[in-house]
Amino acid sequence: MLLSLVLHMYSMCCVLPAAVLLGTAPTYVLAWGAWRLLSAFLPSRFYQAVDDRLYCIYQSMVLFFFENCTGVQILLYGDLPKNKENIIYLANHQSTVDWIVADMLAIRQNALGHVRYVLKDGLKWLPLYGCYFSQHGGIYVKRSAKFNEKEMRKKLQSYINAGAPMYLVIFPEGTRYNPELTKVISASQTFAAQEVAFEGTVDDKGQRKEAPSMAEFLCKECPKIHIHIDRIDKKDVPEEQVYMKRWLHERFEIKDKLLIEFYDSLDPERRNKFPGESVNSKLSLKKTLPSFLILSGLTAGMLMTEAGRKLYVKTWIYGTLIGCLWVSIKA
Repeated sequence: MLLSLVLHMYSMCCVLPAAVLLGTAPTYVLAWGAWRLLSAFLPSRFYQAVDDRLYCIYQSMVLFFFENCTGVQILLYGDLPKNKENIIYLANHQSTVDWIVADMLAIRQNALGHVRYVLKDGLKWLPLYGCYFSQHGGIYVKRSAKFNEKEMRKKLQSYINAGAPMYLVIFPEGTRYNPELTKVISASQTFAAQEVAFEGTVDDKGQRKEAPSMAEFLCKECPKIHIHIDRIDKKDVPEEQVYMKRWLHERFEIKDKLLIEFYDSLDPERRNKFPGESVNSKLSLKKTLPSFLILSGLTAGMLMTEAGRKLYVKTWIYGTLIGCLWVSIKA
């Protein structure tokens, strides 16, 4: 019986965070929707400031589970985040939670509410959040590159004109590497050869290796996330498209070399670490626990009354339908 209880509690470690993150979605969307209506006739900067604050609250709750409840160690290398600033965050993309790493760095710069993503087009159909991400400044793009570039530029320019803080997250690889998708890999290699583009890490058969993410949990007993950061000044980034592509390819060459050294270094002392000293960055509960208590408390309060439960269910149903209709027209 004791063993069954232990196994049940272990399974709840995964179920509970997922239930809370999904369960508080209607509460969050209702709060955001109310503010959207109230701020309709106010200058956009007022709406943006409160929207960023609301987003910070939700994402802080996400980090409460990822950082404070898992016992994970965050090891930072390189140019450590310090002050809040407008940045473009470029990272490799090989795990479903790579976006969490961007949140981890943003909260350490007090910029969590300013995070905005370039997202794959399919995510716009997510219940409730698909529409909200677009409203928060997210940009949906199609992997085929057949997207409305003019509209994308217009949206970004509107944020610049409004003076909105920007922590823009982009995964230039576009998708996670999957060794089972042989046709996709072959087509990608052919395109790379034609474009004389960066081919990534290859083995002796000319096949691209699966490069593990920098944000990988390295052991079950003592999970660690190693994050290497390289801050690049805006003036050092080429503006012309041809040179920009080459520059981006070179950055990913550097990234792959770091990962090869991290996992396969001949020197055991250099394995499982990035160059330089690491900093064990511990996130204070003060930054995440209040958000968890606020959102879970409001959701629990709503579900305790019959009227609240009806509103909750209707938000899921009608909010999803209206959101899908909105993004099909606007996003």
